[in-house]
Amino acid sequence: MSLRSTALVLGDLQNDFLHRDGAYGRAGQSNAAIAALPDRLAPLVHMARKHGVLVVATLFTLVPGRGGEPIISPHLQALRPFLTKGDFAPGGWGQQLVDKLAPADVAVEKIAYSAFHMSRLEWVLRKCGIEQLYFTGIVTNGGVASTVRDAHVREFHCTVVEDGCAAFSPDIHTAAIEGLRPVAQIASIAEVMRQFEAA
Repeated sequence: MSLRSTALVLGDLQNDFLHRDGAYGRAGQSNAAIAALPDRLAPLVHMARKHGVLVVATLFTLVPGRGGEPIISPHLQALRPFLTKGDFAPGGWGQQLVDKLAPADVAVEKIAYSAFHMSRLEWVLRKCGIEQLYFTGIVTNGGVASTVRDAHVREFHCTVVEDGCAAFSPDIHTAAIEGLRPVAQIASIAEVMRQFEAA
């Protein structure tokens, strides 16, 4: 494995999702497994930087429309009616990668579950010579699963870092991981760190 052709993807690990003052925190939508991810992932991110692995943050974004009101898809509006003007705004504090994991080498805005949908992610990865992707982030059954499947059909070699992802329930997380086995390798943070060290 060449670490120069490897990227670590930090999916949606943003202030508006994770910080108590972010959009989800203010709405009481916190979750212990999700909240634990930055501390759990920090050693892996540090090792990735040390060994020249490209660190990529995919940042969920609500694009402002008329009057600065966020453009929110109907299904998301139904699921998360608390989202409002200023949440996940481009360049805003809430949209940014949490401090514990910052900075990323590359940050890519995303507007849907898959970070590849209508974004520059594939272009950046190809230009950086990336062939192997390690996926972390939230939520396992949403943004992580959708992005992994899109990466698979684009013929990237995919590994999902099982304990580097989380969902709103352990059962949903486990089911999502099992569903990704046909299209990705599954590894733990400790296993990935050993792989990086050995390479």
